[in-house]
Amino acid sequence: MPRARKTVPKEETRSFEQALEELEAIVEKMENEQLPLNELIDQYERGTRLFTTCDQLLGEARERLELITLKAREDTSSTPEPSGGSDAAVDGETDDDDIRLF
Repeated sequence: MPRARKTVPKEETRSFEQALEELEAIVEKMENEQLPLNELIDQYERGTRLFTTCDQLLGEARERLELITLKAREDTSSTPEPSGGSDAAVDGETDDDDIRLF
């Protein structure tokens, strides 16, 4: 069952790669620089929004992959299997005898 889609704020409409790149830059900045508390909090807030965006985009991609896989399975299962045909019955051979490697 598909999950309910969350609405992404307009400023967050970007590609997964863009959001992830910015998130990684924020984490690196927070880890390696001496930032004032207010800037740390602002960076953390921005990072959580980017994380939410990345998580949503990954969820949407996962749903698409599941649908593609499901459709492929349905297409495969709806294809009729070839029958033994009249040639095998005439020759007295079974499907097991058609191909032998040794």
